[in-house]
Amino acid sequence: MLSPPTSSSTPPHVVTSDPRHVTMETYWREVKSIEEEKEGEEEEEEEEEERKSMDELELEEAWLTEAGLSSLFTGSSYQEVSPPAEALLSTLSRQQAATVRKRLDKYNETLKLRNRQPIRDVRDVFTEPDDESAERSPSPPAHHIESQPGRYHTSTKTIHKNSHTEGVAEHKRGGACWDCLRFHGDDRDELQGLTRAGDLSSCDLSRLGFFSHIELHTFLLALGVQTKHSRAPRRRSREGAVFAVPLESLLENDRKTSPGVKVPVVFQRLLCILEQTGLQTEGILRVPGSAARLKYLRRELDGCSGGGFDWSSVRQVDAAGLLKLFIRELPTPLLTHTHLSTYRAVLGVSSVLHQVQALQLLTLLLPEANRETLRVLLVFLRQVVSHQDQNRMSLWNVSMVMAPNLFTCHRRGNKRFLSKQQEEMEEAVGGAHLVRLMVAHLDVLWTVPTFLLSQVRQMNQASNQKQLGLTKAKRRLLRWKNHQNHQNQITELCEGVIRVHAPCHTKVSMAIQLDGQTRARDVIAHFECDNSCSAQHLYEVGGNICERRLPPDCLLLDVYRVNPHCDWLIKP
Repeated sequence: MLSPPTSSSTPPHVVTSDPRHVTMETYWREVKSIEEEKEGEEEEEEEEEERKSMDELELEEAWLTEAGLSSLFTGSSYQEVSPPAEALLSTLSRQQAATVRKRLDKYNETLKLRNRQPIRDVRDVFTEPDDESAERSPSPPAHHIESQPGRYHTSTKTIHKNSHTEGVAEHKRGGACWDCLRFHGDDRDELQGLTRAGDLSSCDLSRLGFFSHIELHTFLLALGVQTKHSRAPRRRSREGAVFAVPLESLLENDRKTSPGVKVPVVFQRLLCILEQTGLQTEGILRVPGSAARLKYLRRELDGCSGGGFDWSSVRQVDAAGLLKLFIRELPTPLLTHTHLSTYRAVLGVSSVLHQVQALQLLTLLLPEANRETLRVLLVFLRQVVSHQDQNRMSLWNVSMVMAPNLFTCHRRGNKRFLSKQQEEMEEAVGGAHLVRLMVAHLDVLWTVPTFLLSQVRQMNQASNQKQLGLTKAKRRLLRWKNHQNHQNQITELCEGVIRVHAPCHTKVSMAIQLDGQTRARDVIAHFECDNSCSAQHLYEVGGNICERRLPPDCLLLDVYRVNPHCDWLIKP
């Protein structure tokens, strides 16, 4: 995380290590403005508690919980979100499985040091397949046979694109992975269509988070980057207000009048004012407003949290100040306590490609409210940069202004965390660099990597079989039969049809013949005669996914091959 400067004065025109030689004046001016706003306010957090690191046992339990493996040490699992550990472990790549083994070993070692009973030995979790049951079940096709190091570990051959971690290995061998080619412009369209985080159901997103968590730590370990967790600080949240209120609480209140809203209304209003009046204003976001007026407007907004605030009185410079104040005052940072240190650790990665990939995994790990609020913020910042000829706010200037608001995390006044001037400048440049990457690669950060989506599909399928209570031998037989049926369906697919359901239209159902060029937009076009007022989308529902909204350009033949047993649904 970033630290404030060692003195209240702004270092004059310090040149950064950035090749464009942008001065640090913008950053230090923003830091000084933040300090002036806080003068006379009491610090609410318990500093000693904030700095205290989590002990080893808490750390490992937190890691396993975020990986969806809490049932390994609690003995219970919430089936609607967390599938059985067996289902999750059965989908891991070799590198991911190795990461989980290390964490389980470390957890058991910590328990032993405390004279407590360890959880199941890692060899019991990753045991070899039962030979007797294997003999009783038919052998799968030869090209699917592969030696497995453990009962719940499978090959990654069913994953359509290599994981980020495997890409690191490719780079170390001097090659260029698919992600690298795509990052540098050789982007081949995904036949199934690019999946955005917002395209998936909440259940699939929760399960996606398990794999993102495991892959992130596996990926960073492969890059030689160490991460650590700190205990979240104790900060008092407020009720019946706007500032210093958790995002979820604000949304719960907003949804009483605006059902389905994903970003707090007050945040949207502030952005709207800036978009309407400030995009062409020189120094937007950079020019500070009056600290006294910001305090006044904050009190007014808090007092009118239920509505009735006069937004016409808010000027562009006020909206910019309130927007940054809103972000800083969140009880849980927008990037969350859990992941702030990991964002900082990303700076230790030498490759920009790998930095973006790490930020992509971190974005997928954010709670939905944080992820959606961050998205609309970054979209706005990109708009600001697009008007830089008028407002004189380049991408680097915008990043310098926003970095201290996203990364300072209430550490003013604690001298143990004040660095030397050179270290401060490196932290400032680092924070701005992260913001710059997030704005520049906004579309990539919200895209779900294909290999992670494949793992979610595999876990859903394994979980469904587990819940059916199938024996090991029956599951092997079913997998083999499904493979045979799948191959037969693919060969006959050009002569087959899918049935699309559209309950909100006059035509509630239609059989459509697929060919190699049929896209989602073509299917939607069959139902557009109803002149529906809202945009319509095609979804794949069921099979090995809970629900996924399909992009208009995706080829349905390829979706069908991946999920032949899904239903097809058109809705807003």
